[in-house]
Amino acid sequence: MRFIKIRSFAVINAHLVDYPTPIVGYISSFGSLSGVCLVVQILTGLFLAAHYTPHTSTAFLSLEHIMRDVNDGWMFRYYHSNGASIFFFCMYVHIYNNFYSEAEDILWFSGVILYVLAIITAFIGYVLPWGQISYWGATVITNIFSSIPLIGFKVSQWLWGGFSIANPTLNRFFSFHFCLPFLILAVLVWHLSLLHVDESSVEDDEYIGFFYYYLIKDLFIFSCLIIVYIVLVFFLSKFFKSSR
Repeated sequence: MRFIKIRSFAVINAHLVDYPTPIVGYISSFGSLSGVCLVVQILTGLFLAAHYTPHTSTAFLSLEHIMRDVNDGWMFRYYHSNGASIFFFCMYVHIYNNFYSEAEDILWFSGVILYVLAIITAFIGYVLPWGQISYWGATVITNIFSSIPLIGFKVSQWLWGGFSIANPTLNRFFSFHFCLPFLILAVLVWHLSLLHVDESSVEDDEYIGFFYYYLIKDLFIFSCLIIVYIVLVFFLSKFFKSSR
């Protein structure tokens, strides 16, 4: 189906139209669902960052301001907080579905990097509300690094921005939490490029074009994801209990 003749669209045509893909079930769509969740987290995070104050004396109050005073601020915050749990659920299902696949080592390596970066970003985001659980969670986790021989205390001091957890710590964590999702997005592009570059050994008659089949299948599963988001945000916003 090479209806695109312009050279500049050759890559798009090769990876989104004619790209040969195996016929698989809906569980394979959780990889693309993870990408959608990442985009939702970035967009809602940008909105929240515009109103958040990374200071120990006003961080919690700024969240109250978002929830009570900012137009639709509560909705964006619930989309962001519940979306993190949905994001990890989609990643876990995606990992489970591909655990026994014959993927190349470099493809697995890029996926592990994505998972580790997501864990780090989620933990840092857990600290940002600066409540009691957030504070002591940061205390416990950052002190773990002090057990590393020789360099542990230096690493902990660098994370704290001083000799203990204080305002410089919160500033650093906010900076990391803001920047890491864009690094995750870059690694995701690398992950997808590795997936599409690898040549498969499956016979040609077991392939189907990406366009139509995957488009319709993914649109259906995306619609289901939107319904889950709406139910969680508007009816079960406290379903995933946390300090947020």
